[in-house]
Amino acid sequence: MNFLDKIYVAGANGMVGSAITRRLKLLGFQNLLTPSSRELNLLNQNAVEDFFINHQPQYVFLAAAKVGGIWANNTQRADFIYQNLMIEANVIQAAHQNKVKKLLFLGSSCIYPKLAPQPLREDSLLTGTLEPTNEPYAIAKIAGIKLCEAYRSQYQQNFISVMPTNLYGQKDNYDLHNSHVLPALIRKFYLGKSLENNNLEAIARDLSHYPIQSQKHEQLSKEQILDLLKRFGIKQEGGDTFIDIWGTGTPLREFMYADDLADACVFLMQNYNEEQFVNIGTGQEISIKELALLVKEIVGFKGDVCFDTTKPDGTPRKLLDVSKLHGLGWKAQISLADGIKMAFEHYLNI
Repeated sequence: MNFLDKIYVAGANGMVGSAITRRLKLLGFQNLLTPSSRELNLLNQNAVEDFFINHQPQYVFLAAAKVGGIWANNTQRADFIYQNLMIEANVIQAAHQNKVKKLLFLGSSCIYPKLAPQPLREDSLLTGTLEPTNEPYAIAKIAGIKLCEAYRSQYQQNFISVMPTNLYGQKDNYDLHNSHVLPALIRKFYLGKSLENNNLEAIARDLSHYPIQSQKHEQLSKEQILDLLKRFGIKQEGGDTFIDIWGTGTPLREFMYADDLADACVFLMQNYNEEQFVNIGTGQEISIKELALLVKEIVGFKGDVCFDTTKPDGTPRKLLDVSKLHGLGWKAQISLADGIKMAFEHYLNI
């Protein structure tokens, strides 16, 4: 890529897409196409084709996707597989038809079998059964990888894929129904801290920024606020404040700040042209319990943490083998603690 190339970032208003856009601008790329979902519906094949015909992007970062945590993946299974299949198929086909020079598709580490050997190597794909709770999303992402491979094989298109680990950062989703574990923890501990300090104004402000179930909460009484928070595992008993967290706390996870991922994606777009997809991660893991205690400390919550073992854990361990990425000359730079501090600061400033 050079600074005058026309670059389309699909999903530029999301957490990953916005991070890629920030990184490109920081490096000096200004000819960026970043339509919102209102401006371009990626589920509409005709709209996508018209966009490519009219704008003729030379490079594409395909970061658009329907994403969510365990609850969302497990209860919106049809939406997750259909929408993600449509987005990637429409964009990849349009990129091919309009002779895009290079496309980078962002998958997800959930593509790997539930019990694949750890750390997860790129060659573990399709060697076992997927985690049931997010199987539809994983199948859609596997299809995206195979689409890129097929267009490369049949049409010699320079389409590459990357598999990010669990991500967090600016513009994350803090909806307590649909969010991933780390943003959910940040919000739960912030609400718990506000509750233990009897700061109902802070809670009402938070609920106005991030309505629960698309409701407005400015006029709720204290009792109504307490009842609402209790439904999401944030509660007071005998003057003490508790936070409930799904599962046993034992699963091991890897987390990467979205701006680190963006740097890796731009690096690979400029330096990698092979068929084999590339894992992007930190190479470091932490248990959900340790993560919860770290977020608790950073947010400043003083109460207790309880683990609800009636809720699912998901995959017991998920750590990416990033030796291929390291061998190409790229390593993550942002530590987990520093990343959580930046994410929490951004959350407070929304």
